[in-house]
Amino acid sequence: MPRLRVLAVLTLALLAATTVVNSTSAQAAPGPSDAPEWWFDAWSAPALWASGADGRGITVAVIDTGVQASIPELSGKVLPGADFIGNGTDGRTDFDSEDFSHGTAMASLIVASQGYGNIEGLAPGAKILPIAVPLRGVIRYGTPTANATSEAVKYAADHGAKIISMSLGGFVYEGEDPAPCPSKLQDAVLYALQKGAIVVAASGNSGADGSPVEEPGVCLGVVSVGAVDARSKVTSFSSRHPYLTVSAPGDEIPTLSKQASQAFVGGGTSQATAITSAALALVWSKFPTATNEQIVSRLLASVSDLGPKGNDDQYGLGLINPYAAVKATAAASKPNEVFTGAKPLLDLRVAKTSRPVAKPTAGRADAPIGAYTVGSQASLLGRTFYLLLGLAVLSLALAITLFILAFRRKPRPW
Repeated sequence: MPRLRVLAVLTLALLAATTVVNSTSAQAAPGPSDAPEWWFDAWSAPALWASGADGRGITVAVIDTGVQASIPELSGKVLPGADFIGNGTDGRTDFDSEDFSHGTAMASLIVASQGYGNIEGLAPGAKILPIAVPLRGVIRYGTPTANATSEAVKYAADHGAKIISMSLGGFVYEGEDPAPCPSKLQDAVLYALQKGAIVVAASGNSGADGSPVEEPGVCLGVVSVGAVDARSKVTSFSSRHPYLTVSAPGDEIPTLSKQASQAFVGGGTSQATAITSAALALVWSKFPTATNEQIVSRLLASVSDLGPKGNDDQYGLGLINPYAAVKATAAASKPNEVFTGAKPLLDLRVAKTSRPVAKPTAGRADAPIGAYTVGSQASLLGRTFYLLLGLAVLSLALAITLFILAFRRKPRPW
């Protein structure tokens, strides 16, 4: 994670927390004085909340290192989830080996109540479904589930998640990997879309290293997110991709740690992904009967096109603006590239899963072991002949074998 710094330490935690809150209470945007959550002002977050767009009724699955549900700022906002690392938990424990606590940090950007560091989530009315997967830096106590990310996506879709947020990625290399998106992961994404969810993933932090392709951001049907700074400029670390969908705040972002009264300030497309997921939760809570495709259409139709006109590999379609997405009138009816790109595979998957099973024709059904099907008299006689012939051959073979064994068992003289 680029430029990560500790906001506070555990020493004198209560005093430090009080000092931070008092010194920043006059700010319009929440967050610490040296790293305010500037997107709150840019998107008029309090006005959105007042209008009914606060994330209420929306469950956001955070597929990450787990989420530390015990910290006060997340109290009552983290549902029981799953642990695909093999620790036997319900996802409400963060297993990040670093104090930064990746999963907890992402959850705090989405739903945290104001507390330590004055940090607040963009969609405070939403709920988090924590799903722990074996990422780099995670302590593994048990046996991780095979294809953990794919299984996590399907679990999220089956357990009420409207938005599936993945602040993670794995490099894909041409010539070494059979496809940009692994088949099991692509199928899991399509499954989630069919279940009515929205899938969001980071584009990667390799902008200065050639921007290698990363999954799941490259998978069809995924909202892939890049990072911008407070001046709406693409950060140097944000990976550039032709498949990039949108950009969101991802620089100098304050987040909470799994340790009580500890926070960090840093940057990455991970943070941009969590903020985008929160923005989608805001929009969906305002239009609860809309489909996943309609909500994505609202978001994409209201972005600020800051790069070259149209889609580009730095901003994607542009910088998100949930306030504009909520206020837009006909945006929901417009097709969007996320779903149109995935439509051929979705149609194929629907056809495959809904294809009727042909009834077997008479006399061609597979019979269970040990059963016989009744055929013609000639067929029955033919079977009897071959059965007797087989028994005769078997008897002869058995006699020869016994003779050989008897001969070999005779003791030999010295």
